[in-house]
Amino acid sequence: MKAIKKLILGSAIATLAMSSTALADTTLNALFMSQAAYSEDDIKSMTDKFEAANPGVKVSLEFVPYEALHDKIVAAAGAGDDGYDVVLFDVIWPAEFATRGFLTDVTSRIPADYTDKVFDGAWTTVEYGGKRYGMPWILDTKYLFYNEEMLNEAGISSPPKTWSELADQARQIKAKGLVEYPLVWSWSQSEAMICDFTTLTAANDGAFFNEGQPAFTEGGAKTAVEFMKATLDEGLTNPASREYFEEDVRRVFSNGEAAFALNWTYMNALANDPAESKVAGKVKVAPAPGVEGKSVASSVNGSMGLGIPSNSPHADEAWAYISYITQKDIQDDYAKLSLPIWKASYSEPKVIEGQEDLIAAAKESISVMYPRPLVPSYTEVSDILQKNIHEVLLGQTGVDEALDAAAARVERIR
Repeated sequence: MKAIKKLILGSAIATLAMSSTALADTTLNALFMSQAAYSEDDIKSMTDKFEAANPGVKVSLEFVPYEALHDKIVAAAGAGDDGYDVVLFDVIWPAEFATRGFLTDVTSRIPADYTDKVFDGAWTTVEYGGKRYGMPWILDTKYLFYNEEMLNEAGISSPPKTWSELADQARQIKAKGLVEYPLVWSWSQSEAMICDFTTLTAANDGAFFNEGQPAFTEGGAKTAVEFMKATLDEGLTNPASREYFEEDVRRVFSNGEAAFALNWTYMNALANDPAESKVAGKVKVAPAPGVEGKSVASSVNGSMGLGIPSNSPHADEAWAYISYITQKDIQDDYAKLSLPIWKASYSEPKVIEGQEDLIAAAKESISVMYPRPLVPSYTEVSDILQKNIHEVLLGQTGVDEALDAAAARVERIR
């Protein structure tokens, strides 16, 4: 005898045939990150709505810092049925996870008409080798946040369009004595720094690899590192940036201690919240600048997806949960900390209202999102670049020496 269990899959209802032993409550173990994009409260609220629509299915949420997310997923891959059923993964990991068999191919589960309804940049988050290993959920890039009041006091009427202009405006603000260090970044030896490096590399029309060989020792990538170091040497960048993550950047900027900051979407709402920020109402957002003759804006693909680990015993329930919290209506309701993956959302009043400049910036930035290398060995490549670029920022080595050393090590692992 087979019983019928119904799961709400987004806006559609899927009827699944399950054995009578499956009628007992199912608990899904889901892994998320604890910073940036959706807040923990947002995710808990979405989950409560899913559970209300799907009696008998519970979701146990675990939140970890981004820096722990990758290793948690890898460690759980060998845990059998005791691992995770749903995991949040970064755009840089599908190549590794698919190659190592960590994620379930869900290509056939995704409705065909979703392809054109979701931004192309979002799909790259979950794709590898022509297959899809999850559903895009966080469509994100780094934007340039600026304190409009500081700019006005320095006689600056509009935010910079190029990185050179950004440096010029920072000099004006510093010369006026408005703030000691006009620029703040997340340049700790971490993935956060690589995201900023990628943004600057993209602006300068640089590349990470050329025909499989490291190309970051010259051209736009080299120029990016030179720019980073120059802003430190000139006293434009807060030297503590070399220890900062994104939340540190938000804190410093929200305290009124910087005129400019590069950060993810989530900072827009929090930096404009009087309960979280001393500069609420003064914060504006623009696309990250470009480079004259090379780009009009720059952007790194910082998107993330939700997937089902290959060892999950609850794939159907997991997909129901993923489908539910990635649907357009849910994303539109929680669009203040993370913008939707759906193209149609950007004409919805509830998405636009109160964050008009962010939406305008997003329309420009999303179209130029630049990927970090989509290679199975990305984690190792990133670690190598982090170490060597950070040594430059600390003044321990020169740009050429550091990038050449990084290239030599990358060549050995690829």
